[in-house]
Amino acid sequence: MYTIKDILRIEVAPALGCTEPAAVALCTAAAGSLLSGKELKSMELWVDPGIYKNAFAVAIPGAKGAIGIDWAAALGFYGGDPELKLEVLEPIDSDSMEMAQSLINTGNVRINLLKDREGIYIKSKLTTADEVAEAVIEGAHDNLTSLRYNGVPVRNHPLSSRSMKNHSAIHRLEEFLRSRTLAELLALLEDMDDEDFDFVMQGVRYNLELSKHGLAFGDGLAVGKTLELLVEKGLIKKDMILEARILTSSACDARMSGVKLPAMSSAGSGNHGLTAILPIWAVKDHVKHSDRKDVLRAIALSHIITGYVKSHTGRLSAVCGCSVAAGAGAAAGTAYLMGGDLHHIASAIKNLIGDLAGVICDGAKAGCALKLATAAGTAVQSALFSLHGVNVKESDGIIDSTPEQTLRNMGQISTQGMIETDRIVLQIMVEKQFGDYRK
Repeated sequence: MYTIKDILRIEVAPALGCTEPAAVALCTAAAGSLLSGKELKSMELWVDPGIYKNAFAVAIPGAKGAIGIDWAAALGFYGGDPELKLEVLEPIDSDSMEMAQSLINTGNVRINLLKDREGIYIKSKLTTADEVAEAVIEGAHDNLTSLRYNGVPVRNHPLSSRSMKNHSAIHRLEEFLRSRTLAELLALLEDMDDEDFDFVMQGVRYNLELSKHGLAFGDGLAVGKTLELLVEKGLIKKDMILEARILTSSACDARMSGVKLPAMSSAGSGNHGLTAILPIWAVKDHVKHSDRKDVLRAIALSHIITGYVKSHTGRLSAVCGCSVAAGAGAAAGTAYLMGGDLHHIASAIKNLIGDLAGVICDGAKAGCALKLATAAGTAVQSALFSLHGVNVKESDGIIDSTPEQTLRNMGQISTQGMIETDRIVLQIMVEKQFGDYRK
């Protein structure tokens, strides 16, 4: 039996930059920690399609706009700290940038796409004149399952031992979540204590800082800042839905452009964390609620539902998790904050899935801010509709009689039905880079 404290501890954590390049950097940083020097002859990586897709075009935090798996890998080796897990790139500086650039310029950073690999998988192999170090991450972004030095397994290493223990906890939690009803998940909120409230509020602060940066500087596509500009020009009017879109998309603008500020992630994704938290925070000033703890309970529920959906769809998938997972979480949290009962919360989730089920994931990039804007606004709209009697009928498409079965249906589409979609998306991305689909 898991408590709300367990779920928050396992599923919610700070992440610096997009979690896929961070995972790549963590893998090379971990392997590099075994070497006695920094004079590399070569660096080679093998990655699954999901990691490849999401590390393909997103800016790396603190790297002056650098993008790509090769940059993430080189920076992880030269400047990363594997003890920091998904904040591994926090220490990088101009020196590590220069060394990474030099290695990349030699052409000795090689990336291999394992196009048939399922689930998260990254392997790095670092070769010097007389040393070879290897590391493997699989199953979760920070789950270091193997370290090898000169071909010999490094057993009981603190980095891998701790990672595998954490991954086991995630796996068991996902099994628990899949076995619960929405009513049972909702009941977990009753046990929140001051430590839990403080932790959830820390996530709000992290993500608000990203939003403030995006609005101030117009990072990335400047989706949030442009929406604000349209309000100022009188072309659109700000309501709770638009405010949710602005707050969430501006944070994504900053994060996807490589601003060196952490996001509080949810279910292994920083953008999921932005979507799970910020729409609810935007709504709070438009509705009546007893106190701040009501808002934080609503956000905690959003985290729970986000993790619940991801337990069905997988950590990386063909569907946009910000839309269908964190979006469902935000819809549930908004309905809860506005006084909705179990029926309203269930309806909000089904409304959201009925609206956004078809949104594909075509990799992490600046354009994700557009999807987060859509997810944030639709989450609030879905909650408002549910509270006013709108509930997608169970006869409609993939929507079922219960939110639990609806999300199982969504998971089936994600893990089985859209395999070919994901392959074609990846093929298009690879062709853009290389001009052909390299196997």
